[in-house]
Amino acid sequence: MNDLADEAAILVAQLLTYQYLPRSHPRVRRALADAELFQAVEQRLSQVGLRWVDNIYAEHVTLSLTTASLHAIQSDSAGMNHNNLELPRDAVALLVVLWALIVLPKRERQASRVGIDDISQNEMFASTKSMPSAKDTSQAVSYKALLEDYGSQLGKKTRLDSNLKLLERHGFILRQQDSISEGPMLDVLLDYDVLAPRILNGALADVLLRERVAQEAKPTPATEPTE
Repeated sequence: MNDLADEAAILVAQLLTYQYLPRSHPRVRRALADAELFQAVEQRLSQVGLRWVDNIYAEHVTLSLTTASLHAIQSDSAGMNHNNLELPRDAVALLVVLWALIVLPKRERQASRVGIDDISQNEMFASTKSMPSAKDTSQAVSYKALLEDYGSQLGKKTRLDSNLKLLERHGFILRQQDSISEGPMLDVLLDYDVLAPRILNGALADVLLRERVAQEAKPTPATEPTE
């Protein structure tokens, strides 16, 4: 029993230190497979107002405040920023936009068992495939396109660049030149069940539809000469 408690303590300490761990991490894999260890981890977390967060569509696990802890903190922080990452409002708006552009299409591909390489193909037997990983289904967003489409609503270039750095620092996104891609926290900290219906039926619905049409209209590079 002591070994189990020690293992739980080490895993919690690692998550607190690194903020997130990949699902392939040995201790994470053991916790997800060992009900007793997972219960020991949850008990330790609950004692300090935290909870384990993961989902089968994400490649990382992390920690978050319990609902009771979050409400208590917010009630004690009148006049302060009501998110524990201290993100300004326009950074939160940018985060939601990027989540909608990256995670929503990725989830659809994962649920349909279709990887990026299969998008242009007629997948008659997609339902018989195993669910592809996030790296096989997650597509990047162009920084130039983001600035052009949303810059005026999100504070223009200077403000957008500042908030992108914040989101990258917190692990929500990864950046490489013009490319903005999914970070380890993007699909694990934002609640899909809450956000997806609001976005798909709300203000971003038309924007996402235009984005999808544009993506589907892009020519697919030919792998061999065509006549």
